[in-house]
Amino acid sequence: MRHLSFRTQSANETIVKRDWYVVDATNQTMGRMASKIASVLRGKNKPYYTPHFDCGDYVIVVNSAKVVFTGNKLEQKEYQTYSMYPGGQKIETAKEMIARRPNLAIERAVKGMLPKNRLGRAMYKKLFVYEEATHPHQAQSPKAMTF
Repeated sequence: MRHLSFRTQSANETIVKRDWYVVDATNQTMGRMASKIASVLRGKNKPYYTPHFDCGDYVIVVNSAKVVFTGNKLEQKEYQTYSMYPGGQKIETAKEMIARRPNLAIERAVKGMLPKNRLGRAMYKKLFVYEEATHPHQAQSPKAMTF
């Protein structure tokens, strides 16, 4: 007699239920916060996590300018961009990045922790980062994500 209830079931669109979470970045350590967010975007907090399927949740990050770096990273950590032209390399410290575009620092940290393929790009689209404490996603009634 075969027991169908013991079979492993892969996640698909009928099984996956996507939730919305809001994260307040005030006084949160950048790396620790980014790794938790990346884990939720991948769906690793779900019992039916499947590596080859996007079963993650939506994450809203507010107060991105108030994120904290440990040690001397604020002055020593560098973000590099390159335009592919001669002399087109630009280097910016974390302090300058937070002052200019605080959302970009969090987005880059989380994106670096996601898979480097089309599945990772789909997961990254479920991340929303805002500089202020307000966001336009009140209709989804997001839950507060605690660390």
